[in-house]
Amino acid sequence: MTKTWFITGTSSGLGRLLTERLLARGDLVVATLRQPEALTSLAKQYGDQLHIFTLDVTEPQAIRSVVAEAFQRAGPIDVVVSNAGYALFGAAEEASDAQIERQIATNLMGSIQLIRAFLPHLRAQNGGRIVQLSSEGGQIAYPNFSLYHATKWGIEGFIESVAQEVAPFGIDFLIVEPGPTGTNFVEGLDRAQPMSCYEDTSAGELRRAIASGAFAIRGDAGRTVDAMIAAADAVNPPLRLALGSTAYTSISQALANRQNQLEAQKKWHFLLIGMAQLNE
Repeated sequence: MTKTWFITGTSSGLGRLLTERLLARGDLVVATLRQPEALTSLAKQYGDQLHIFTLDVTEPQAIRSVVAEAFQRAGPIDVVVSNAGYALFGAAEEASDAQIERQIATNLMGSIQLIRAFLPHLRAQNGGRIVQLSSEGGQIAYPNFSLYHATKWGIEGFIESVAQEVAPFGIDFLIVEPGPTGTNFVEGLDRAQPMSCYEDTSAGELRRAIASGAFAIRGDAGRTVDAMIAAADAVNPPLRLALGSTAYTSISQALANRQNQLEAQKKWHFLLIGMAQLNE
């Protein structure tokens, strides 16, 4: 049974590959991007199977208009993939105000507004699935990616809440968390102006590792997209899907560390209970 997908950020990377794989298997795709000419070859090959819309996800009104028109042209939409995004690279102090605003407007507010625009339509059709592209960076953190992490941790928290709100309407979510993957992610980094005082810190170390190619990127883009499709097709997928050995290991370690830190706080819990009893 074919499906209809709505995907943002389809010009390159995982969004482009996802579009290609879905079209090849016979699904209908509504693809959005800022430069529609990037999909000219696919439009010629697949014709009416592919609907292309120009969209900048930092414009909420444009999101609402495109979403409404997508339902008019493509009919019911089974899966929404919120994929548009990029990473701001640099220590928090190095980033400019404009860079910070753009990062949050694209990755966090853009994803929030896309989800909000789809909810009334999905309620009207009695359900649907929303796939949010996050990363292992939605549960762990590297130096030099503080603003990127802020958006990924933020959208995951937003979805945790919204998923509970809309479950009665048959709407569910899948948060995809790939580790470092072989796409154009590094080439697409928005780089802050380096400050010399960070050269001998973890921020400077990571900057050099990425520049030299020493930073390990083990994830395979094709396998990542195949896993995304399989999970989106599943009857009951997990809320979060960590993809790749790097993501699985990094997230596991981060969760274990947080659990250990929480356990270490028990003495404070019991101390507060004792103080409360003394004050009664």
